[in-house]
Amino acid sequence: MQVDTKPIIQVEDVTVAYGNSVVLENISFEVGQGEVFIILGGSGCGKSTLLKHMISLHKPVKGKILIDGTDITTANGAELHEILRKIGVMYQHGALFGSMNLLDNICLVLEEFTDLPRDATEMIALMKLNVVGLGDSAYKMPSELSGGMKKRAAIARAMALDPMILFLDEPSAGLDPITSAQLDGLILELSKSLKITFVIVTHELPSIFSVADRVIMLDNQTKTIIAGGKPAELRDKSDNPLVSQFFNRQAGIGVST
Repeated sequence: MQVDTKPIIQVEDVTVAYGNSVVLENISFEVGQGEVFIILGGSGCGKSTLLKHMISLHKPVKGKILIDGTDITTANGAELHEILRKIGVMYQHGALFGSMNLLDNICLVLEEFTDLPRDATEMIALMKLNVVGLGDSAYKMPSELSGGMKKRAAIARAMALDPMILFLDEPSAGLDPITSAQLDGLILELSKSLKITFVIVTHELPSIFSVADRVIMLDNQTKTIIAGGKPAELRDKSDNPLVSQFFNRQAGIGVST
């Protein structure tokens, strides 16, 4: 699935497996620069697994994954380190360090990847917290935050190195509808103001329709992409019953969220 704008991510003929168990087979798609791109599908279809391969936590059995023109499946050492600086990741449960306040959580990333002095890392960390509306909470511990605040703090940490791409794994999971809508608003604001490309794993329909430029839908039976495009078009025009059931919230065999 090609894009009209310059692709910042290219997944080419990728097969993902754990041992002899194939999760995804021969999938290809592109993500355009500045897009909000969503990976969706039922439980067990490989959404989060695909994301882990796209951030180089795992290597595919075959195929290429290019980030800004560099194949992360073959890159290593300094080359891989350089490309990973271009991405930020927000994991499903935030993954904040509970023993550190929010400021220190972000400073840790900057200290790991830069040689900046402490006063500079603190200044940058505070700027990132301000961007997500948590400037007044810099010295709070994660345990003092609501679920929505934790997700915002995790996004601030993912933005520490000014990435070109943000990967978000189930950002709305566990949030009430109002908090989820507020998080959607933040994603749209960051996309428009900072021109960040987003790759989001989710099955939350309100968020999909609110933020997505394009989506792909994975299927755990065929182990491939069964649909791709704008969410409204897939909802209204798809002739695939699984796709129609998903987007119209209809019960059906094989559709589980």
